Amino acid sequence: MEQATPADELVEDKGAAPAEVERDAAPLKVPSVSTSNLPQTAAETVPGSGDLGGTDHIGKVFFTVGGNDYVCSGNSVASTNGSTVSTAGHCTSSGGTWASNWVFAPGYDHGETPHGLWAATEIVSTSQWINSEDINYDVAFAKVQSDTAAGTLSETVGASGVAFYEERGLAYSAYGYPADVPFDGEGLEQCHGTTSDDTLDGTQSQGIDCDMTGGSSGGPWFIGGDAGGYQNSVNSFGYKTQANVMYGPYFGDEAKQAYQEAEVA
Repeated sequence: MEQATPADELVEDKGAAPAEVERDAAPLKVPSVSTSNLPQTAAETVPGSGDLGGTDHIGKVFFTVGGNDYVCSGNSVASTNGSTVSTAGHCTSSGGTWASNWVFAPGYDHGETPHGLWAATEIVSTSQWINSEDINYDVAFAKVQSDTAAGTLSETVGASGVAFYEERGLAYSAYGYPADVPFDGEGLEQCHGTTSDDTLDGTQSQGIDCDMTGGSSGGPWFIGGDAGGYQNSVNSFGYKTQANVMYGPYFGDEAKQAYQEAEVA
């Protein structure tokens, strides 16, 4: 884990072709899950509400591809199975090869894994990412199980609400574990900003002002100002010619399909 490389090297500086993304569907929101045993109706009272235990639902992702070890970021999201993690597609597969040894460390902090390691038993990404590594659809979801006698992931650290078909141009808070200089990957970092469209290569992804580096890939974007909101994208990529801008995929049909497949696995 200490020697893992940020997975951003698995994604070249992007020049993806534009893709059609459906945006006219009605917003779909799955409420967050609290660790305080609130009944579901109470948790739904305030959109995205719930005691999520600070940011312990966010963590680091470790995996192996092609014999090399990599690191990304991820987040526990509300799901039917109670143990679903969101991340970037390039943090789960590369060049047609699925990652092995894939584990999630929620609440990771300077080498400490206070909630254990959760190994993936099922990983689902979008067909566009799997088949052609289309950066517009760089998102994935994993079903995990604990390495201890703990219950589900959401029972242990909570789970963020997740939203699809939201408007573009929203304000977000993005989180992750950047590992390239000037960061070291040992602590959780965050950025805040309002999204703008990609004007460099015309992808359908949206960008926010953010100085996070490699290793933050797969970290969650929350609508609004903190980690208690609905997740609505992930850290995906940036351009070498455009400093301090992070792009994330739009959560539409494809992201929803991957989520729904993973959450019942």
